[in-house]
Amino acid sequence: MAAKNKRMKPGVMPPPGEPVYPIGVAARMLGVHPRTLRIYESEGLIRPRYKGGRRLFSQNDIQWTSCLRSMIHDDGISIPGIKKLLALVPCWEITDCPPEVHKTCEAKVDLRNSSLRGSKSEDELDVETSKEPYLTN
Repeated sequence: MAAKNKRMKPGVMPPPGEPVYPIGVAARMLGVHPRTLRIYESEGLIRPRYKGGRRLFSQNDIQWTSCLRSMIHDDGISIPGIKKLLALVPCWEITDCPPEVHKTCEAKVDLRNSSLRGSKSEDELDVETSKEPYLTN
């Protein structure tokens, strides 16, 4: 019996939380160098999934990273500043997302009940893009 092919049909979008984009593709989608995504990961702002040693990003990851870039470049917020703000307020309050946007956004991040010092386990952090936290410091 042949192995079942898990590839998506052409023109069919994967579910928003499904990690399918390698770092090079994700970087092109965002208009950044792959090193930028590695920096955001090392800072704990994004958490791509790994499969076979390769970073894979979901559409939610792409959307969240786009919001991060907006905070950094449009609003002038530093990476340490974003980390501190996310511990106090959800992402939609930092970026002034209208309620009609953030209520349906699948990439929103709310870390108010977590600690940047790592006193809570990763399972206790509330990140709505996945069950994995972005900030773990």
